[in-house]
Amino acid sequence: MHRHLVEAHLDHITMEEVEQDQLNYSVACPLCDFAHVRQVNPRGRNPRFLEEFRAEIALVAFDQLMYHLLEEHPEAVGLDPAELT
Repeated sequence: MHRHLVEAHLDHITMEEVEQDQLNYSVACPLCDFAHVRQVNPRGRNPRFLEEFRAEIALVAFDQLMYHLLEEHPEAVGLDPAELT
């Protein structure tokens, strides 16, 4: 699943430089207005960091999105909420 998400949906992960040496990634839930936003470390020391690690950053972002979907929208991903407790 992770490989598919990175290969087919990488465009859903946004990267934003918020300060000179600080980069945040974000991924938005397609079902609600939730967006997971976190700082990427240690971007400031390596100018090619994003090129080299974009796929790994996306994997972390998609993990967080999957946790959100499972917790907040289990029916939408084919789970019975009663079975999760």
